[in-house]
This record gives sequence, structure tokens and C-alpha cells, in this order.
Amino acid sequence: MASKALIQREKKRQKLHQKYHLIRQSSKKEISKVPSLSEKWEIYRKLQSPPRNSAATRLHRRCFVTGRPRANYRDFGLSGYILREMVHACLLPGATRSSW
Repeated sequence: MASKALIQREKKRQKLHQKYHLIRQSSKKEISKVPSLSEKWEIYRKLQSPPRNSAATRLHRRCFVTGRPRANYRDFGLSGYILREMVHACLLPGATRSSW
């Protein structure tokens, strides 16, 4: 199980990402439309003004149950170990069991 501080940090990053997503998206569109280089530099400076943790690349997918950052399956939002346990307990419909 991941520590609560790491899970809370990830939630904070998700909130920041949602808050600044439209600002980042609109300024990226402006860069492609502006022809002059000096105006592009101004927009790049504007892009650097939001906090670093609001960038999409800072987000990391975690297991919904344990908060484990590695070996996550996107379809279920679970780590491999928890996914295996839930499939063996017949808690996930449509998933087949295997002994791996």
C-alpha cells in the first residue's frame, strides 16, 4: 500500500491539472497561429507561469484500491496483483482466470 502522503500529492496534482488545463491548451493553440518569433516567446513565458505540477506529464496513474503506482491496467484502474485477486474472487465480470 502506498503512503497516504503520496496518494494525496497525486490528488493535488490532478486538481492543479484540471485548474490550468484550459490555460495551457489555449496558449498552445496560440503558438501555432502566431507567425512572429517574438510573440511566440511571450506565449512560451505565459506557458511557464502555471505551477509545474499542473502539467499533464506530472500525473501518474495509481491503483484505485492500494495506490500502487506500478503495473496498472487502464481498463480496470487496478494493479496487477489486486486485479488477479478480484478475478479469482469472481468480482470482475467478463474477466477469465488464469494461474500465472
